[in-house]
Amino acid sequence: MSGDDLEASLEQVITRFDLGEYEIAAYLAVLQHGELTASEIAENTDIPQPRVYDTVRSLSDVGLVELKESRPMKVLAIDPRDAFGDIQQSLDDLVEDLSSRYTAPAREPEAVSLVKSRPTILRYLEDIIDAAEYELTLSLTPSLLNRLESQLATRREEGIATEILLSPAKEAPDPDDFDYLSVATTVKGRRGITTPVVAVADGNYSMYATRESIRGDADRYGVIFNRSELGFLVSGFLNTVLWTTADVIASNGMGIPFPRRYGTIRRCISDLASLDEEFYATIEGRDVETGDHWVVQGKVDEVSFGPNREVATLVVETADGPVDVGGQLAAYEDIEAYEIQVARDEPPSV
Repeated sequence: MSGDDLEASLEQVITRFDLGEYEIAAYLAVLQHGELTASEIAENTDIPQPRVYDTVRSLSDVGLVELKESRPMKVLAIDPRDAFGDIQQSLDDLVEDLSSRYTAPAREPEAVSLVKSRPTILRYLEDIIDAAEYELTLSLTPSLLNRLESQLATRREEGIATEILLSPAKEAPDPDDFDYLSVATTVKGRRGITTPVVAVADGNYSMYATRESIRGDADRYGVIFNRSELGFLVSGFLNTVLWTTADVIASNGMGIPFPRRYGTIRRCISDLASLDEEFYATIEGRDVETGDHWVVQGKVDEVSFGPNREVATLVVETADGPVDVGGQLAAYEDIEAYEIQVARDEPPSV
């Protein structure tokens, strides 16, 4: 399509859909009732009576309704499949031609980004799911679960340990109708509609979005932590505030074989505490007092949670004695862990 033709097609599509508030209200009223007079349209909408005739003639000009010149004049609905049939094909052709001219912008990764566009938030959500190398934690709505089902099932098949929290729980699919374990190792449901949409990959690449932003409300937002150390805030909020106030829908903790990698200490402790076995760990992080890079290897000696999972304890017995392992911003422990690897027979190699 030439440049002039492309501009003409774009203008045609924009003109066709350039409907004002009155046009939209009148069109929906006629569509619902099938046939209305001008006075009936005024009664069923907030359109002033003097504006009804101009409004319906505008709809007739773009082929959305039919006018029956009678006394009184009647406005007839047209099947949307007929009204929009030609524009649908034109729009498909237009999108294809526009796509051929599209040049993807260079997106420099930023530590923290604030986004308001619903498509951008969803794009980041999908990107976080794809970016996970070993661990994925999500807080989703049931509709988002359906949207992402195929992508999540693929990641599950690739061995990604996935935990999903759904809310509101009453809208979650029935376990008899939905194969939860095909998309996650553990799924929980949380009551109410206040739970935000959250995604964390490997404990560092994460996002937090309000439910309103997912619905497309312009004054709402999402925050992206692109492999930023601040991402632990999102992970900690999800693990301590949301996850602990939800009920299990489906779980298969044995679905991921050892050795396992963890980006969050709480998930590691949660797994090990549920298994009465002997484990060995390799922890990569930094010394809490000096900040020096440190790799700790040894037998797991103790794992436990305090009340509400606010305090997590992981102790590894090394050749130099016991080492207390903490998560991001650890202060009381000996090492701030970035990544934890666990195996059954011996500490995994770095």
